[in-house]
Amino acid sequence: MRKAKIARNTKETQIKLELNLDGSGKGSIDTGIGFFDHMLELLKKHALIDLTVKAKGDLKVDYHHTVEDVGLVFGQALDKALGDRKGLTRYGFASIPMDEALCETSLDLGGRPFLVMQCAMKHMMVKDFEVKLVEEFFRAVSVESRSNIHLRQIYGDEAHHVCEGLFKSFARALRAAKAIDPKEKGIPSSKGVI
Repeated sequence: MRKAKIARNTKETQIKLELNLDGSGKGSIDTGIGFFDHMLELLKKHALIDLTVKAKGDLKVDYHHTVEDVGLVFGQALDKALGDRKGLTRYGFASIPMDEALCETSLDLGGRPFLVMQCAMKHMMVKDFEVKLVEEFFRAVSVESRSNIHLRQIYGDEAHHVCEGLFKSFARALRAAKAIDPKEKGIPSSKGVI
Protein backbone atom coordinates (compact mmCIF):
# COMPACT_ATOMS: atom_id res chain seq x y z
CA MET A 1 0.00 0.00 0.00
CA ARG A 2 1.39 3.38 -1.00
CA LYS A 3 0.47 5.25 2.15
CA ALA A 4 2.21 7.51 4.65
CA LYS A 5 1.45 9.21 7.93
CA ILE A 6 3.67 12.09 9.06
CA ALA A 7 3.60 14.42 12.07
CA ARG A 8 5.75 17.53 12.46
CA ASN A 9 5.82 19.66 15.60
CA THR A 10 7.83 22.87 15.91
CA LYS A 11 7.48 26.10 17.87
CA GLU A 12 5.80 27.55 14.77
CA THR A 13 3.55 24.74 13.52
CA GLN A 14 1.96 21.43 14.50
CA ILE A 15 1.00 19.30 11.51
CA LYS A 16 -0.51 15.84 11.09
CA LEU A 17 -0.86 14.50 7.55
CA GLU A 18 -2.07 11.22 6.08
CA LEU A 19 -1.64 10.33 2.42
CA ASN A 20 -2.82 7.44 0.27
CA LEU A 21 -1.51 7.65 -3.29
CA ASP A 22 -4.04 5.09 -4.49
CA GLY A 23 -7.06 6.87 -3.09
CA SER A 24 -10.10 8.52 -4.62
CA GLY A 25 -9.93 12.11 -3.41
CA LYS A 26 -11.20 11.56 0.12
CA GLY A 27 -10.00 13.19 3.32
CA SER A 28 -10.26 16.47 5.18
CA ILE A 29 -8.17 19.62 5.12
CA ASP A 30 -7.86 22.12 7.97
CA THR A 31 -4.88 24.47 8.02
CA GLY A 32 -6.65 27.54 9.39
CA ILE A 33 -6.06 29.29 6.04
CA GLY A 34 -9.24 29.19 3.98
CA PHE A 35 -7.75 29.77 0.55
CA PHE A 36 -4.92 27.27 1.15
CA ASP A 37 -7.47 24.68 2.30
CA HIS A 38 -9.32 25.25 -0.98
CA MET A 39 -6.12 24.65 -2.99
CA LEU A 40 -5.32 21.43 -1.07
CA GLU A 41 -8.90 20.21 -1.63
CA LEU A 42 -8.34 20.71 -5.37
CA LEU A 43 -5.03 18.86 -5.14
CA LYS A 44 -6.50 15.76 -3.49
CA LYS A 45 -9.54 15.69 -5.80
CA HIS A 46 -7.69 16.03 -9.09
CA ALA A 47 -4.68 13.87 -8.14
CA LEU A 48 -7.03 11.12 -6.90
CA ILE A 49 -5.20 10.87 -3.59
CA ASP A 50 -6.70 10.53 -0.15
CA LEU A 51 -5.30 13.38 1.92
CA THR A 52 -5.98 14.45 5.47
CA VAL A 53 -4.21 17.53 6.84
CA LYS A 54 -4.62 19.05 10.28
CA ALA A 55 -2.34 22.03 10.84
CA LYS A 56 -2.08 24.63 13.56
CA GLY A 57 0.36 27.43 12.90
CA ASP A 58 1.41 30.86 14.06
CA LEU A 59 -1.16 32.56 11.82
CA LYS A 60 -0.99 35.71 13.95
CA VAL A 61 2.53 36.20 12.50
CA ASP A 62 1.57 35.35 8.91
CA TYR A 63 0.77 32.33 6.72
CA HIS A 64 4.32 31.56 5.59
CA HIS A 65 5.35 29.01 8.24
CA THR A 66 2.12 27.04 7.96
CA VAL A 67 2.10 26.89 4.15
CA GLU A 68 5.79 25.97 3.90
CA ASP A 69 5.62 23.37 6.67
CA VAL A 70 2.54 21.70 5.17
CA GLY A 71 4.57 21.53 1.94
CA LEU A 72 7.47 19.91 3.79
CA VAL A 73 5.21 17.32 5.42
CA PHE A 74 3.30 16.61 2.20
CA GLY A 75 6.65 16.14 0.40
CA GLN A 76 7.90 13.77 3.10
CA ALA A 77 4.68 11.76 2.89
CA LEU A 78 4.88 11.63 -0.90
CA ASP A 79 8.47 10.40 -0.76
CA LYS A 80 7.60 7.74 1.83
CA ALA A 81 4.48 6.57 -0.02
CA LEU A 82 6.40 6.25 -3.31
CA GLY A 83 8.83 3.86 -1.63
CA ASP A 84 11.61 2.66 -3.94
CA ARG A 85 9.58 4.00 -6.92
CA LYS A 86 9.77 0.64 -8.67
CA GLY A 87 7.29 0.37 -11.57
CA LEU A 88 6.51 4.07 -11.42
CA THR A 89 5.46 6.00 -14.52
CA ARG A 90 7.68 8.76 -13.05
CA TYR A 91 6.80 11.64 -15.40
CA GLY A 92 3.61 13.66 -15.60
CA PHE A 93 2.41 16.71 -17.48
CA ALA A 94 -0.83 18.67 -17.43
CA SER A 95 -2.08 21.89 -18.97
CA ILE A 96 -5.20 23.18 -17.24
CA PRO A 97 -7.52 26.03 -18.27
CA MET A 98 -9.34 27.90 -15.50
CA ASP A 99 -11.60 30.46 -17.17
CA GLU A 100 -9.21 33.11 -18.61
CA ALA A 101 -6.11 31.49 -17.06
CA LEU A 102 -4.00 28.67 -18.46
CA CYS A 103 -1.37 26.95 -16.31
CA GLU A 104 0.80 23.89 -16.75
CA THR A 105 2.98 21.55 -14.72
CA SER A 106 5.76 19.22 -15.79
CA LEU A 107 6.72 16.75 -13.06
CA ASP A 108 9.49 14.20 -12.60
CA LEU A 109 9.37 11.97 -9.50
CA GLY A 110 12.92 10.87 -10.34
CA GLY A 111 14.75 11.77 -7.14
CA ARG A 112 16.23 15.13 -8.15
CA PRO A 113 14.63 18.05 -6.28
CA PHE A 114 14.26 21.27 -8.23
CA LEU A 115 11.50 23.83 -8.59
CA VAL A 116 10.90 26.32 -11.37
CA MET A 117 7.80 28.50 -11.05
CA GLN A 118 7.00 31.11 -13.65
CA CYS A 119 4.10 33.21 -12.48
CA ALA A 120 3.53 36.87 -13.27
CA MET A 121 1.17 37.18 -10.30
CA LYS A 122 3.57 36.06 -7.54
CA HIS A 123 3.18 39.25 -5.55
CA MET A 124 -0.58 39.60 -5.90
CA MET A 125 -3.03 38.71 -3.16
CA VAL A 126 -6.11 36.51 -3.07
CA LYS A 127 -7.93 38.03 -0.12
CA ASP A 128 -5.14 37.85 2.52
CA PHE A 129 -3.14 35.07 0.82
CA GLU A 130 -0.06 36.08 -1.17
CA VAL A 131 0.36 34.07 -4.38
CA LYS A 132 4.11 33.86 -3.62
CA LEU A 133 3.21 31.30 -0.93
CA VAL A 134 2.24 28.89 -3.70
CA GLU A 135 5.91 28.88 -4.70
CA GLU A 136 7.00 28.32 -1.09
CA PHE A 137 4.64 25.34 -0.82
CA PHE A 138 5.85 23.69 -4.01
CA ARG A 139 9.52 24.36 -3.22
CA ALA A 140 9.08 22.47 0.06
CA VAL A 141 7.23 19.65 -1.73
CA SER A 142 9.99 19.41 -4.33
CA VAL A 143 12.81 19.18 -1.80
CA GLU A 144 11.18 16.67 0.54
CA SER A 145 9.67 14.44 -2.17
CA ARG A 146 12.86 14.57 -4.26
CA SER A 147 10.88 15.73 -7.28
CA ASN A 148 11.53 18.09 -10.18
CA ILE A 149 8.54 20.42 -10.51
CA HIS A 150 8.07 23.05 -13.21
CA LEU A 151 4.98 25.24 -12.84
CA ARG A 152 4.04 27.86 -15.38
CA GLN A 153 1.32 30.46 -15.69
CA ILE A 154 0.96 30.76 -19.44
CA TYR A 155 -1.58 33.58 -19.13
CA GLY A 156 -4.39 34.82 -16.93
CA ASP A 157 -5.29 37.98 -15.05
CA GLU A 158 -7.30 36.71 -12.06
CA ALA A 159 -4.99 35.58 -9.24
CA HIS A 160 -7.50 33.09 -7.80
CA HIS A 161 -7.85 31.39 -11.18
CA VAL A 162 -4.09 31.28 -11.68
CA CYS A 163 -3.57 29.61 -8.30
CA GLU A 164 -6.29 27.09 -9.11
CA GLY A 165 -4.69 26.39 -12.47
CA LEU A 166 -1.29 25.80 -10.84
CA PHE A 167 -2.65 23.43 -8.18
CA LYS A 168 -4.93 21.56 -10.60
CA SER A 169 -2.18 21.14 -13.19
CA PHE A 170 0.19 19.86 -10.50
CA ALA A 171 -2.52 17.48 -9.29
CA ARG A 172 -3.11 16.05 -12.76
CA ALA A 173 0.63 15.77 -13.44
CA LEU A 174 1.02 13.93 -10.11
CA ARG A 175 -1.89 11.65 -10.98
CA ALA A 176 -0.05 10.62 -14.16
CA ALA A 177 3.44 10.39 -12.64
CA LYS A 178 2.43 8.33 -9.57
CA ALA A 179 0.69 5.71 -11.70
CA ILE A 180 2.19 2.24 -11.87
CA ASP A 181 3.26 1.35 -15.42
CA PRO A 182 2.63 -2.38 -16.02
CA LYS A 183 5.45 -2.45 -18.60
CA GLU A 184 8.00 -0.96 -16.17
CA LYS A 185 9.41 -3.96 -14.33
CA GLY A 186 12.04 -2.14 -12.32
CA ILE A 187 13.25 1.30 -11.35
CA PRO A 188 12.33 3.85 -14.05
CA SER A 189 15.88 5.12 -14.49
CA SER A 190 18.83 4.15 -16.68
CA LYS A 191 20.93 4.35 -13.49
CA GLY A 192 18.92 1.56 -11.90
CA VAL A 193 18.26 3.64 -8.80
CA ILE A 194 16.31 6.77 -7.88
